Amino acid sequence: MEKLFDPQKTALVVIDLQKWLGNQYAPYSAEQVVSNAAVLADAFRDQGSMVALVRVSSKDMKDIPKPKLDTPAPALNLPEGWDEIVPEMRVADTDHIITKKQWGAFYGTELDLQLRRRGIDTLVLCGIATGLGVDTTAREAFMHGYQQIFAIDAMTGFSQVEHDYVKDHIFPRIGRTRTTQEIISAFTEERP
Repeated sequence: MEKLFDPQKTALVVIDLQKWLGNQYAPYSAEQVVSNAAVLADAFRDQGSMVALVRVSSKDMKDIPKPKLDTPAPALNLPEGWDEIVPEMRVADTDHIITKKQWGAFYGTELDLQLRRRGIDTLVLCGIATGLGVDTTAREAFMHGYQQIFAIDAMTGFSQVEHDYVKDHIFPRIGRTRTTQEIISAFTEERP
């Protein structure tokens, strides 16, 4: 049986689990996603594997893309500390906090540099939202040559249709899809 991944060459990349999370997600709630992502992060930390927590942040919003749109974007009512990682993720000193200014976690960040310098060739990806930050990061990772595993129950979309489209049509072309439990189980299968 082929190993799912090598823990020493695999990083967990968690997208946008920060204090501005809303409550309109499907098929999983923000609470379910955060809970599963936290379990994954703890397992990766226990193995000494890299954990990258990605967030969107800006001092004045002048560095955030502002494309012309046919449909206006929803108003942002950002609470105090909106760009902080949610406490349930239990940020550790060993975690890498990656700050981005757009949907994807690679462009304009040090994510690729930090992964390559650690010999990482595989990413386990999760977070919110499936069709924006997770999908864009997954496509960028694919173009950078990384192997990918999508923790499908540790991510969610703004709608069931969005989540299912990415899960059914994009992810199968650029990686493998597994549940949180299947990924956790891979750690015990890897031990000699």
